[in-house]
Amino acid sequence: MNQDKANQQGPVIVWLRRDLRLKDNPALNAAIETGAPVILVFIWAPEEEDPWEMGGASQWWLHHSLKSLDSDLQEIAGSGLTVLKSTSSLKALKECADATCAQAVFWNRRYEPHIIERDQQIKKELRESGLEAKSFNGSLLFEPHQVQNKSGSPFKVFTPFWKHCLTRDFDSPHSKYIQSVIQWDQSIEIDSLQLTPTLSWADAFPEYWTPGEASAHESLKSFLKKAVQDYNDDRNRPDHQGTSRLSPHLAFGEISPRQIVDSLVKSMKSDSPGKLPKDASIYLSEVGWREFAYHLIYHFPHTTTEPLRPEFADFPWEKSKEDLQAWQKGMTGYPIVDAGMRELWTTGWMHNRVRMIVASFLIKDLRIHWLEGSKWFWDTLVDADLASNTMGWQWTAGSGADAAPYFRIFNPVTQGERFDPEGDYVRKWVPELRKLPAKCIHQPWTAKEWELKRSEVILGETYPERIVHHDTARKIALDAYQKIKGK
Repeated sequence: MNQDKANQQGPVIVWLRRDLRLKDNPALNAAIETGAPVILVFIWAPEEEDPWEMGGASQWWLHHSLKSLDSDLQEIAGSGLTVLKSTSSLKALKECADATCAQAVFWNRRYEPHIIERDQQIKKELRESGLEAKSFNGSLLFEPHQVQNKSGSPFKVFTPFWKHCLTRDFDSPHSKYIQSVIQWDQSIEIDSLQLTPTLSWADAFPEYWTPGEASAHESLKSFLKKAVQDYNDDRNRPDHQGTSRLSPHLAFGEISPRQIVDSLVKSMKSDSPGKLPKDASIYLSEVGWREFAYHLIYHFPHTTTEPLRPEFADFPWEKSKEDLQAWQKGMTGYPIVDAGMRELWTTGWMHNRVRMIVASFLIKDLRIHWLEGSKWFWDTLVDADLASNTMGWQWTAGSGADAAPYFRIFNPVTQGERFDPEGDYVRKWVPELRKLPAKCIHQPWTAKEWELKRSEVILGETYPERIVHHDTARKIALDAYQKIKGK
């Protein structure tokens, strides 16, 4: 577009949501290509996210991510992010467009069911008001509606889904250099959104995380240099730094999956994503699981609150508030479970292997509805992502697509002994057990009296007794499953 014409027609608004980056941002690229000035707008309208309003840990991340993006813009373009607060994104966009004589509004798509419906209405009304309104794919490798099995239906099993994806062409990341940014004078301070928790809960988060686009790429660079070569072995070890820890950066769009794939392929000196060495290929499949999660939530939107497999609607769940609170606080009497829940509370994150262990314990040992776990994770995870969170909990419950069979019940003792063999993870997060020897740290009730005394452990006082006996709980859970199996 001609520069003079573009300026006559007014700027382009880029509406940012879960895409807080300047590189490989399709909506931003398209805006820059018009030749018009750009207004980057973030709108805080939490009521529109109902029933999945952003949790406390995610709000902490959002606050710092917005600060980082605003700083990047100030440095690169000399002007900052336009931050607005409203009960209606449509109203805020229209007001901004009217006041700045904008010609268009561009944004990157989201795929949560309630957001899809809202965005469609926003696009319709913006166009009816005379604005150009366009949306782009900025968060996935492939659009969910473009991936189908041979019969033209959505996939329900990961392996064929991912094999199909690997046969397709992967787009390379593409960035346009932004030079001109307009900040609308009605922009408010990021601090005024009051996103950071008022409780001291998140005080330790800065020790573990640095939100922002630059930090995302540093984390990826470090992972590709140090850990990816041993990913297959180390990814299940919570006592090792064997994962990329990119999940919160991905959740807020500070880095795109295309950038991850491109960097991974280049670092392995490979020709394509389908020809990577074993460890790199397994890591790539984790990106694939994220794609699969969005595939499922797009095609089966009811699964955010209801089981995909309808027979599980009749499962006889327990409703023990005491057991739920013991699980939330990391006071179940099972060290690997308690370590995971305390890591989550302290850092806003939990190792993926431990996520599976604590989820299995809640659902199958305590027989508490998976939605209770999903809601707790939603509030306490800095990487809370509705698609991945839903898929993960339904997978553990046995009620979702490609789910673990219900009879696959993790034993928290053997899981701890296998993946935290020396007890280092438990010692870090359950310090009251730090003096116990490795042979009994995952089952302190088996320690001899002198071992407990020497380790300064008093079961029921300094560390809780088991709130349930796993072998008994496992049998009860399987009996409950058998009752619904034939329905």
